[in-house]
Amino acid sequence: MPEMIEVRWHGRGGQGAKTAAYLLAESAMGEGKYIQAFPEYGPERMGAPMLSFTRISNRPIRIHCHVSNPKVVAVLDPTLLGAINVFAGVPDDGIVIVNTEDSPEALRRSLGVSDRRIFTVPATRIALETVGRAIPNTPMIGALVKATGLLSIDKVMEYTRERFTGRYGTRVAEGNVNAIRRAYEEVRGE
Repeated sequence: MPEMIEVRWHGRGGQGAKTAAYLLAESAMGEGKYIQAFPEYGPERMGAPMLSFTRISNRPIRIHCHVSNPKVVAVLDPTLLGAINVFAGVPDDGIVIVNTEDSPEALRRSLGVSDRRIFTVPATRIALETVGRAIPNTPMIGALVKATGLLSIDKVMEYTRERFTGRYGTRVAEGNVNAIRRAYEEVRGE
């Protein structure tokens, strides 16, 4: 792993981008990494665009600011692709993961993007089928783990199970663990 990985999460209020940022960070902490996770809100209402950020490092993190040049971007709501530049600050070798039924190739063509690694996953469909709600955050974590190799998928699922069981009960926890596993298996990249 490079010195530090920064992840920017693009979503809308109610899609779980903040929870995803925290869950990814806390899973990394369980693997002995240093972490930061924090949201940035615009108008605080359901459906409004919002950002969350995750930093994961092998060394203590001494910066405390907005993530401007993320190595990884996760887009929970594909309607944001036409509304904002989710590629802003992402290096040419960066990774962009989008919640969509489209293939990475089709998405690349429609966006006119020639660089960066593109991954797609039907996170909303997976969430509906596993959790019963259209909240794509946990499937996006599974896709991100597969696309980046950043963490152990088994450790992420174990941490999610522990955290969600205590807070939401076994049924919700297992649904989210299954969502992570399915997205990990179903994410497509080029």
